[in-house]
Amino acid sequence: MASEVYEKGKLAKKASYRLTGATTEEKNQALKAIAKQLIEDQEEIRLANKKDISMARRHLSDSMIDRLMLDESRIKAMSQAVTDIVQLDDPIHRVLQTIKKENGLIIQQKSVPLGVIGMIYEARPNVTIDAAALALKTNNCVILRGSKTALHSNRALVQSVHRALQSTELPRDSVLLIEDTSREAAKELFHLQSFLDVLIPRGGKGLIDTVVREASVPVIETGAGNCHMYIDEFAELEMAKKVVLNAKKQRPSVCNSIESLLIHTRWLEKYGGEFLAYIENEGIEIVGDQYMKDFLPHMTLATEEDYHNEFLCLKMSVKTVATVEEAITHIRQYGTKHSEAIITENNSRAATFLNHVDAAAVYHNASTRFTDGFEFGFGAEIGISTQKMHVRGPMGLKALTSSKYFIEGNGQIRE
Repeated sequence: MASEVYEKGKLAKKASYRLTGATTEEKNQALKAIAKQLIEDQEEIRLANKKDISMARRHLSDSMIDRLMLDESRIKAMSQAVTDIVQLDDPIHRVLQTIKKENGLIIQQKSVPLGVIGMIYEARPNVTIDAAALALKTNNCVILRGSKTALHSNRALVQSVHRALQSTELPRDSVLLIEDTSREAAKELFHLQSFLDVLIPRGGKGLIDTVVREASVPVIETGAGNCHMYIDEFAELEMAKKVVLNAKKQRPSVCNSIESLLIHTRWLEKYGGEFLAYIENEGIEIVGDQYMKDFLPHMTLATEEDYHNEFLCLKMSVKTVATVEEAITHIRQYGTKHSEAIITENNSRAATFLNHVDAAAVYHNASTRFTDGFEFGFGAEIGISTQKMHVRGPMGLKALTSSKYFIEGNGQIRE
């Protein structure tokens, strides 16, 4: 007897052949139907989410509960995100380049769908809708495999998508959820080459490392977010307060919040007492190096693990550095190539940092919280890629396309 993973892979592959020919109008009508259906089904979705949250409170932190929660405002935001995608240009069948040969051949490179996308992710039910909407807009099918923690929520969301698709020209099986949350099912998905064209993991470092290490299906790596902010010698105090606080506290459970703070020793000597007291008064726990003890005697010393850690809560590691080069070296050792920032009024220092830090997004005098598909004008995102092949950074519609060469001739042969 075939497994759920195999059967849904088979259904998705079949649906992808039909979806390839979907027009812009058909796709947009389907997305409008989904946005409307989410609002109509919000009570059902919230009840399912409450079941997940009730069970999750036994073993998840408050920051992870925040990721899991779907209240009225978040459901409306998901619906609006789908509507926003309707307004975006269709990225499929765009002519990327045209080559006219002397022999009369016309070669056009056009954008095409990837095919069937596998998504494996943790307790973020909003990913279910973001992935579904972005996939449909790009003529891709998507197989979703969320965590056990969000199973009721994901099931309710996909049921809502299916209700919407039944009244449209797009196949219902364009969006499928694997409800088997066992490790065995996940491993089967890792090797579903017969049906999957690409696999995208979205979650913590453990999940991403496992998928990259074990999958034989091509993987787009969406990295964990051990993001750093470096306060340079020439940083303005008030800007540092404002930007650091936003980057850490605005929503600490997400991957583009900062986990590590690097501070130039001269700046610390000048502003350290006031700045660190301000950060602590905002409820942020600091672990740091020995130099920090002069300013925070009660502080716990940071361990090697702390500098690697993605806390996802109101806690961060802090380290002093003597130069911008030392800050860059630290980031190379501990960063996850997601988002890194410098605060300085010295443009030369900023240029050195931005050019030499290896990350998908680098910032000068701004919060890392902007590394987001919506903020970049993509409508939504399916993840933030930290690799360099195919795509990098927030992945919107264009990231879910490949290309194909279309060649027109009139009997040409190669001599």
